[in-house]
Amino acid sequence: MKHILKVLALVLFFSATTAAFSQGKVSGTVIDGEFNEPMAFANILVKGTSKGVTTDFDGKYELELEEGTYTLVFSFVGYATKEISDVVVKNNEVFALDVLMETNSLDTVVITTTTKRNTESAVLNLQKKSAVVLDGLSSQAIKSTGASNVAAAVKSVPGVSIQGDKYVFVRGLGDRYTKTTLNGIDIPGLDPDRNTIQMDLFPTNIIDNVIVVKSASAEYPADFTGGLVDIVTKDFPSKEEYSISLGGGYNPDMHFNDQYIKSEGSDTDFFGYDDGTRNLPINRYQQIPGTFDNKLLLTTLTSRFLSELAGQQTTSGMNYDLGFTLGNQYNVGDDKLGYQASFSYKNETTFYEDRQDGGYIKNNSDPSDNDLNFTLASRGSEGINNVILNGMLGLTYKTDKSKIKANLLHIQNGESAAGFFNQTISQDGVGGGLEPLTKSSITYTERSITNLLLTGKHRLNSMTEDNAFNMEWKLSPTFSKVMDKAHRITPLQRADNGEFFVSPSAATFPIQLWRNLIEENWAGKVDFDKTVEMFSRPAKIKFGGAYTYKFRDFSTDDYTFNIQGDDSFIAGGDVNQLLNPNNIWTPDTDNGTYLISIDTFNPNDAYEGEQHIAATYVSAEFNLSESLKSVVGVRAEAFNSYYTGQDNSTTFDRTSILDEVDFFPSANLIYALNDKSNLRASYGRTTARPSFKEASVAQIFDPITNRLFIGNINLVPTYVNNFDMRYEFFGESGQMFAVSGFYKDFKDPIEQAFFQQAPSQITVGNLGDAQVFGAEFEVRQRLGFISEGLNNLRLVTNVTVTESRLTMGEDEYNSRQLAARNGETIDRERDMQGQAPYVVNVGFDYNNSDIGLQAGLFYNVQGETLDVVGIGLVPDVYAQPFNSLNLTFNKSFGENKRSSIDVKVSNILGDERQSDYVSYGTDNQVFSLRNPGTEFSLGYTFKF
Repeated sequence: MKHILKVLALVLFFSATTAAFSQGKVSGTVIDGEFNEPMAFANILVKGTSKGVTTDFDGKYELELEEGTYTLVFSFVGYATKEISDVVVKNNEVFALDVLMETNSLDTVVITTTTKRNTESAVLNLQKKSAVVLDGLSSQAIKSTGASNVAAAVKSVPGVSIQGDKYVFVRGLGDRYTKTTLNGIDIPGLDPDRNTIQMDLFPTNIIDNVIVVKSASAEYPADFTGGLVDIVTKDFPSKEEYSISLGGGYNPDMHFNDQYIKSEGSDTDFFGYDDGTRNLPINRYQQIPGTFDNKLLLTTLTSRFLSELAGQQTTSGMNYDLGFTLGNQYNVGDDKLGYQASFSYKNETTFYEDRQDGGYIKNNSDPSDNDLNFTLASRGSEGINNVILNGMLGLTYKTDKSKIKANLLHIQNGESAAGFFNQTISQDGVGGGLEPLTKSSITYTERSITNLLLTGKHRLNSMTEDNAFNMEWKLSPTFSKVMDKAHRITPLQRADNGEFFVSPSAATFPIQLWRNLIEENWAGKVDFDKTVEMFSRPAKIKFGGAYTYKFRDFSTDDYTFNIQGDDSFIAGGDVNQLLNPNNIWTPDTDNGTYLISIDTFNPNDAYEGEQHIAATYVSAEFNLSESLKSVVGVRAEAFNSYYTGQDNSTTFDRTSILDEVDFFPSANLIYALNDKSNLRASYGRTTARPSFKEASVAQIFDPITNRLFIGNINLVPTYVNNFDMRYEFFGESGQMFAVSGFYKDFKDPIEQAFFQQAPSQITVGNLGDAQVFGAEFEVRQRLGFISEGLNNLRLVTNVTVTESRLTMGEDEYNSRQLAARNGETIDRERDMQGQAPYVVNVGFDYNNSDIGLQAGLFYNVQGETLDVVGIGLVPDVYAQPFNSLNLTFNKSFGENKRSSIDVKVSNILGDERQSDYVSYGTDNQVFSLRNPGTEFSLGYTFKF
């Protein structure tokens, strides 16, 4: 009897479960068309029934319905009621429906279609209604590009280009003038000296949209000029969602190449971190005896260091990646608890079979000689393995009047490299006394970043009040590490007889070094907004404050080696013999390799930095007339920077090096010419501040290229006045046209420059004042006007053209005059460092949702850009255009199109990444050259 009851109970349970799941669901967000924000407590009714729901304070709603076709009625006091027909509900599926509510009409508006917020049309609507000049990229648009990460996708945004496949440049301005936020708050990247995080770290399957803000407003941080890029991750889904993806990439120039160079590593390199194999083997403060002191200790200390100094040739593997996402929501009484989680793993192998680096200088003694003399010519092979682990977990708890969210992100990155280079260097640094060298290198860099974002949104007044008063707060600690572990650089000089020897006078000693950068970043902000009435129309007042604290600890430990007596064991050039146990110096033999008691830890190469940024702001968004909207505001920021470190003459002990209190006004005017077009004008004052490394006296050496970076403790912030105008037209089905003009006036821009007559030394400075003039043009046009069969094919084109003019300071101008070649005229103005003259994005994308097919062909190029400012005899370095042509293909298939295959071809043209010395009356010479080759990749995704 008990078994029968159990069976009946199970039958009843599964019957009830089946009945519950035989329903479908309609869910979405109701958006205030006046302020382009979620609308709390709007009413949704199923026409012809008494069934309905109310949106929560976040503007979201859910409505469970039996399978069928319905008409939904959306209403709110003072807004036009909307009826949406043809809402098709299917069992066990969610119909996503977002609605835009407009004011100034009490008439009922009947529409038959709408879109999700993460679609192209939704992001275009966001642009149309935005109070600032912005461009966006929806998850739908990202999918159409076939991009697996945000860096590959965001290139299609007008005025955006990507440096090194990682970092965003907006309007051709360098990384210094572009800022990245994650869900609206600062997050440092794996390279904390940059203002933007690596965009290739974020898989596209966790992204809702990417918004690029191009004009200032008081609620945004003041330290962006080109653009602020906000990566918006997905909220928890309306039903359980799971996906898994696998992918691989093959590059004929790099993969399955038996000339690839690799070193031995640790057992955990596969997971992006070192297990301790590469740790510093002796104490930083260990005294190193000489060969005439504690001889036995010297032998012991020398033998502790890693003996592998040159990588070995092997066959390279191909790129591969995997990832999964999962999310769901649960009812907790009348509230909701949801989560969104993701994990991704990428393992990439890069092989530069002909890596080139150069150093060149003008002839100091003969101004009639236009040719450049090299101080460094380096060619060789380098193999790189890069592992990136990315994990994110978000939890959200939502009530009628509050939403609390916690988001934890961890990124782990390990990059190992090995190379062999043939080099010729100039002993006197001006092109004379040439010496042939070989240089073997083994490097490993471990990076990690952990970010926790806690955020809350609250409605502070009652549900029935129309004049909403809202509060949003965010707290985000971030902890990051960048650790160069056991970098081993071993140069040998080649004698006339072909034998090799250690030559510190020509090429420095063999060296092993460790660099540790530890940084913590605490960011918090609180924002309030209040709906009021101004000029007899709805208006919104925003105010709030923010505080950011940053601390960095940087140090370098380097250890050098020499040979006592007979060095015949390296005559053949095998540097792995240097620390072979049989060749280490001992008291008995008084011969071999030994550790030198110089350098080691040098306080001149270490520093601590501390920054405090406190901000407050107020802004008002209101309509001067039915068609003219105005947004005005001011932001105040207090910036304090402290430095601890020393050079040969000065010691800094938490010395205040910058103490600035600045006001950043902004104004945006939007005139609605009609329902589909706007005319915009804006002004904003912004800033760019020096990084910890730049505002220092630290000296950081790159032992492969022999280039030395030297900080400048006297740097001051850059201040920029920005002016924008834009006309935009929004058509149907994600079509639009826009043309923009902008002007930027820079005071004291920070630029990277060479030292005079020192082509291997680079610093930064405030080198003058600059102006930038620019224009943007964008078209998104379906080709259905040619033939109805082409309506799924769309042309996406955007072009940015700029002209930059920097007025040089006296020192730079005079040095260029003194180093001028015969017949050369030196203008007082030059290009601004980091500003590209043009950015072009052109693409065709095809999207047929009925058959689950998306494809696209996309081209991107950035014009010749001043990369490093020359001075005196050292010429300017310009990054050359990189013509990037990429093909994508995505096909969904199977039940409910849950499976999809992605095919991509990257860099179809096989272009090279190259920077050149550019000088009067002579051919360009290579500063840096890498050939990324062409990659073919295949990916598979399954959603369940």
